[in-house]
Amino acid sequence: MTPQIEKLKSTKLIGIRTSMSFTDNKTVELWKAFAPRIKEIASAANPLLYSVEIYPTTEFYTKFDPAKTFEKWAAIEVHDFDNIPKGMEKLIIPEGLYAIFHYKGMASNAEELFRYIYSKWLPNSEYEMDNRPFLAVMGEKYKGEDPESEENFLVAVRKKVQP
Repeated sequence: MTPQIEKLKSTKLIGIRTSMSFTDNKTVELWKAFAPRIKEIASAANPLLYSVEIYPTTEFYTKFDPAKTFEKWAAIEVHDFDNIPKGMEKLIIPEGLYAIFHYKGMASNAEELFRYIYSKWLPNSEYEMDNRPFLAVMGEKYKGEDPESEENFLVAVRKKVQP
C-alpha cells in the first residue's frame, strides 16, 4: 500500500483529550464523552471527526512499548477559537508533510496496517517520522466496526536526512 504524501496546512481543532497507553486504551470512553457534545461547537469547519495522537517522541513506534503513555484527542476542525465550550480545549495541528493511508475495514483490525506502516513502509521510504501529531480522519464512510468502514490515517513525516 502506497500512501499519498501531502503538505497539510495548519489546522485548528476543538475537542477533549486524555492520557492513555495501548494497554490502558481509553478511546471508547473519550469518544463517548465527546460525540454527544459536538453540536455545542458553533464554528465547525466540516463534518469530519479527528482522532489525534500526540506521542512523546518520534521513537514511540520504533521502540514500541504498549504501556507507554501518549495524549489522545477526539476533535473536530473549526474556523476559529472564539467560543470554546466548557470542558473542551483547542489544539493546533502544525503545517507539514503527512503520509496518508486510506483504510477500509473494521477499526479494531487496523493494527495490521500500523504494523506495515512502521515496520515496512516507513523504514523503506524516503521519509522518517516527524514530531507532529498522528491523525485518523473519519468522514461519512466511517462506520466503526463495520467491514465497509473507511477512514484515513495520517502519519507526520519529513524527508530523511542523508548522511
